[in-house]
Amino acid sequence: MKKGNLYLIPTTLGDNAPLEVLPISVKKVIEQVDTFIVENEKNARRFIKSITPKKQQSSLTLFPLNKFTDPTELPSYLEPCLQGKNIGLLSDAGCPGVADPGADVVRIAHDRDIQVVPLVGPSSILLAIMSSGMNGQSFTFNGYLPIDKGERKQELKNLERLSFEKNQSQIFIETPYRNNQMLENICQILNNNTEVCVACDITLPSEYIKTKTVNDWKKNKVDLHKRPTIFIIHKS
Repeated sequence: MKKGNLYLIPTTLGDNAPLEVLPISVKKVIEQVDTFIVENEKNARRFIKSITPKKQQSSLTLFPLNKFTDPTELPSYLEPCLQGKNIGLLSDAGCPGVADPGADVVRIAHDRDIQVVPLVGPSSILLAIMSSGMNGQSFTFNGYLPIDKGERKQELKNLERLSFEKNQSQIFIETPYRNNQMLENICQILNNNTEVCVACDITLPSEYIKTKTVNDWKKNKVDLHKRPTIFIIHKS
């Protein structure tokens, strides 16, 4: 029996019309697939309905994949693929497997010789580096920085040093309700001539993307509270 595919299905980065930022290929796959591995069931059902309003919600089989999921359950999620059925992997925002727990499922799919099919969609990390004016040839995504003030200060200085030594842009994120504090920390800790890109609400009507030196950010205030934000630093 021919195995089914694992489709990596991107979602929007916020509350906007899906087909404004997603290609028609995403809609076609969702129309054909009834089994999904999802981060949040409620969000997944809402997204699927927004893409394919006529699809019966009762026809959906959803497997949860989040911080509460037992890793030993993951192989069983791919059993439908072994029976010839296609499965979709959905993130809550952006691309599955990028800063996302979906990578564990993808690795198991490769181990089982299940074809993995990535679909095109918005990645806040790539969109931010594209629009930053920084080094798109060499960059690193560092995820979340430490919460402890001392450790955070040390990590920011370390990323600044790496950026200078390797001519490499350093990307990181913060929990949205601590974004303003992060920008304040950046302005307090980094060198005045270090460049900082703040990319907020990417693809949304409220999108805000600016690259300035630390010295300029000290003079320009922006409210990032509870707004999904990517930070990039580069020291030349």
